[in-house]
Amino acid sequence: MLEAVGIEPDEERVYRLLVETFDGCPDRIAERLSLATDNAVSILEALRAKGLVSRLSGSPPRYAPTPPDVAFAPLLLRSQEELERARGEVARLTEDYRHGVRRRDVAHLVEIITGQATIRQHLENLQRGAREEIVWLCKAGHVALPSTENTEELAALARGVRYRVIYERALLEEPGMLANVALGLRHGELARTIASLPIRLAIADRSLAVCPLVTVADGRGEPTAALIRDSTLLAGLLALFESYWSRASPLRLSDARCQSSVREVAVERPLADDERYLLSLLVAGVTDKAIASQLGLSQRTVQRRIYELMRRANAETRTQLAWQAARLGWLDD
Repeated sequence: MLEAVGIEPDEERVYRLLVETFDGCPDRIAERLSLATDNAVSILEALRAKGLVSRLSGSPPRYAPTPPDVAFAPLLLRSQEELERARGEVARLTEDYRHGVRRRDVAHLVEIITGQATIRQHLENLQRGAREEIVWLCKAGHVALPSTENTEELAALARGVRYRVIYERALLEEPGMLANVALGLRHGELARTIASLPIRLAIADRSLAVCPLVTVADGRGEPTAALIRDSTLLAGLLALFESYWSRASPLRLSDARCQSSVREVAVERPLADDERYLLSLLVAGVTDKAIASQLGLSQRTVQRRIYELMRRANAETRTQLAWQAARLGWLDD
């Protein structure tokens, strides 16, 4: 495990034994680890050169481990510095590559990738390499990576990558999707929904996109997608996303069963958590049937609760309810 900081496997075994036993006699170390004594001495001296052990005076020579936090601090710092230098060099090489691509052949700005497994791999790599933001247009159905299997998103959110996702309304009615969206929201995803989307799209750091081109519904052939690098085409796709983002309805799934935190809204009669959750889904355009399934209620109960919200908001229609909810701040964060 310590090879990343320049410690060989046998060196790690010896150092761990010293930390556990403080028995720094080369003969006993050799015996316990099934090493030749000369080999044990060589390893101990290598560890001493790296600052992980010190040699005590006396005969025969004995060794004592340096405390791990002291011993590894300079090694970790050096590894971090080397990693940062490597990251900077990769960034420079990437920029050189992009310039070279532009000069050589503009067609290289768009690469066609084929096959479900290949598209999925590119979508996962896109997220692993992101450092600032991922944006998604998620249509109903999937080509290569179902939303419920996208474990890379939670890892990226955990390291501070921002996610903005627009879900096509029909997608939210697929089994398990609302719970999956709620999971993403709990971890920081910003989500909106809209009646329909023109394309599927994922863009990382405004510089690289994966856009499925041909989907296969009958099981014959392979799906294809375009890998699009920094270009006016990518700028156009970003503008498309922002256009739909500005028109889509925010999703705030605050169901207590999803353990989402809910801050009370400063209104005359604050909504309960389950009412706020129901209203959020309703305003987002989710059907009564899908809401009932998500809340574990009958469709009739959902409709009764909607009518109660309409009564409280003095609304005669659901459209008026949505308007009053916005005016009263019932769905404000």
